[in-house]
Amino acid sequence: MSMTEMRLERESTSFQRPRAIIKMDKRYMYAVTKRCMDFLGALIGLILLSPIFVVVGIAIKLDGSNGPVFYRQVRVGKNGSQFHMYKFRSMINNADQMLDELKALNEVSGAMFKIKNDPRVTRIGRFIRKTSIDELPQFINVLLGEMSLVGPRPPLPNEVDEYRPYDRQRLLVTPGCTGIWQVSGRNEVGFEEMVELDLKYIRERSIAMDLKLIVKTVDVMVNSKGAY
Repeated sequence: MSMTEMRLERESTSFQRPRAIIKMDKRYMYAVTKRCMDFLGALIGLILLSPIFVVVGIAIKLDGSNGPVFYRQVRVGKNGSQFHMYKFRSMINNADQMLDELKALNEVSGAMFKIKNDPRVTRIGRFIRKTSIDELPQFINVLLGEMSLVGPRPPLPNEVDEYRPYDRQRLLVTPGCTGIWQVSGRNEVGFEEMVELDLKYIRERSIAMDLKLIVKTVDVMVNSKGAY
């Protein structure tokens, strides 16, 4: 049995449905504290990382691929609301149009699309994706209240179309820049496992957990673990 077959078998047996439905409780102090932490964290991050924004912007323009420095993509947020998520552009201009041609190469199970050697990724794109630098503009989304520093990753609308009711529980909270999934292997984790990790966060969420995940995220970024 190949490694891929073993992984898919593990995922299918480890996360059997149905699972308990999450009952959302009111956490006013947590919500207020989290929003304050998000706003201040994102603001400070944008200020301190502004030199990186300039360097990456220049590198993208010099990479030889025509297009903007920033990339806006529609994502699904809390309770199914849609918003534009910001990233540094790491792919060629017509990357979205090529998606249908590449779906057969998908290396992740479930309602996600990931391939390790994506032909749409530019040279500088490979570096900023590997180090997660491409995600830094999402601090703008955090300032706007569309995202949080910590939470489930915001999915694409077409991915949500494939969600079962159980999977849609990922949308019960504000999506985040990082979370348990991101520090647990990211692209090495399948869809079913990602859902369970996100729901674990929603059930157990706290300021202490958020701070712990932020610290772990820094380590993941420095060591480029599970990213491509």
